[in-house]
Order: sequence, then C-alpha cells, then structure tokens
Amino acid sequence: MKIAILSRNKNLYSTRRLKEAGEARGHQVDIIDTLHCYMDVTRSRPAVRYNGAQLPKYDAVIPRIGASVTFYGAAVVRQFEMMGTFSINESVAISRSRDKLRSLQIMSRTDIGLPRTGFANKPDDIKDLLKNVGGAPVVIKLLEGTQGIGVVLADTDKSAEAIIEAFMGLKANILVQEFIEEAGGADIRCLVIGGKVVAAMKRQGAEGEFRSNLHRGGAATLVRLTRSERATAVKAAKAMGLNMCGVDILQSKNGPVVMEVNSSPGLEGIEVSTGKDVAAMVFEFLEVNAKPNKTKTKGTG
Repeated sequence: MKIAILSRNKNLYSTRRLKEAGEARGHQVDIIDTLHCYMDVTRSRPAVRYNGAQLPKYDAVIPRIGASVTFYGAAVVRQFEMMGTFSINESVAISRSRDKLRSLQIMSRTDIGLPRTGFANKPDDIKDLLKNVGGAPVVIKLLEGTQGIGVVLADTDKSAEAIIEAFMGLKANILVQEFIEEAGGADIRCLVIGGKVVAAMKRQGAEGEFRSNLHRGGAATLVRLTRSERATAVKAAKAMGLNMCGVDILQSKNGPVVMEVNSSPGLEGIEVSTGKDVAAMVFEFLEVNAKPNKTKTKGTG
C-alpha cells in the first residue's frame, strides 16, 4: 500500500515509529508536512499539491494534526477524502474531537461517564455555574488548551470566580468542571484502534501536580483495565467517530469518567510503558479497512 503520514515534524517519535512500522510491513510510507500542502479545488478533479507538484494517489493517510493547525489540517484531510483516499480518522471527527465542549456534548448523549461540566458566557452566571458543578474545588479549562496548558485548579469559590472573571475578561472560552479528587492526580490513557482498546497506561502526575500529562513531568506505568473502563473507552471512540484515538479516563467514585478524546495520540509513552508495538497495529487496521471511497463523509461533512 501507498500511505501518507501528515505530520509537521518527521523526527517526532510517533511519526518515526509509524514510518518504520509501515515500511517493515512492506508499505511505501511518505511523510508530508501538513502546512506545506495546498489544495486544488476544481470541478470533479480535486487534488493536493506539495512542493510544486501534484501528490500521487494514496491508499490511506494517517493524520498527525497538531492542535494549533486543526483548521488547516482538517481541510487537507478533507481534500484527501474528496479524492477517495481512506483516512484512519476522518476530517469531521478530528475537528469534533478538538472542540472540548462539542466533544463533551456529543458524549453526553450516550451512556458515557463524564465529569459535571459547565459553560457560560456572562459573568453574572458564575455563581450558579459553580453551584451547578458542585462548587469548589473545580477545574477551569481553556477550550483551546493542550497538554495541560490552560488548565487551572481553583480550591475555593472565591478563587474560582476570580479566575473565571479573568478568563472572561480576556474573551477566552472556558469550561468549568467538577474536580475528581479521588483520582489522586492520575488518569488512564486508553489507546483505541478499530473499536478495540489495544494498549493502556496509567499516568501519575508529579508530586503536588493535579495534571497527569507526561509533558508536565507525569510518569506512565502499565495498567490492567476493568471491564467498565474498557467499555467506556470504546464507547467514547465510537461516539466521536474516531478509528484511532487516545481516551483519557479518570477513576471516580461513580465509575470511570472521560476527560478527553485525543485524535492524534502520542505513541512514545504508551509503547514504552506497555511494550506493545502500537504503530504496527495502526497498519494492521489499515491493511483490512483502507478501501477507496470508504470514508463515510466523502469529505462533505
């Protein structure tokens, strides 16, 4: 098969591993810088151009779209879809997962555990907003934040009000969520491919840190999932329409709750902590499922 990885940096661990795994299985794997693609939008003959030439026909693309380039990255994926190329994650699903509020709203329609979450626009809604999510301590998140950036823990209602007012004063969109104290600064990252959890790790935040992100000094270890945690991860991936994703789960007193669904999950932490060849599993999925014009939206969503 001829497969393209859409990535800004060919030296990133995940990008390198995917290329190595694909080539080891006999595929041609090209790494293409997403932002250097440009689109030829014309009647009946959509195309993607790169470095002054039209890209060849690919059997599949693997989008590794960073949060800062979601809009343009999704447009490039959509162009490939219009050309009949199979994408392991569709453009609509990528855009959907990157909008924290929209993704929570979608999952709230299903039987998926979620932290109580509030979203408001006017400062006079703050007191009721805090009351509705159970009061302090609460977690306040920027909608556009990634890797734990723009996530603040407010210990009291007064501090929460001040933080929310400050964010609103900056015209920032925020979510206010109940703080799952019993999680102890840890979460579980479930890697889902093709509707199955293929690997999972527990991420523990550094001492004194409630955020478990590995980029913030967290540590990853192998974890055995409960049946409920496994089912929750699969349901979340299905609700978001993602064939490959990382589902972040907190262990609460009311069962597993989903914090986020990541459409471009990093492979390093989970491969190192579990010893599993996740990159090869991506190509196993593509070998079975990458058929021409199989993309559900055909780029029109």
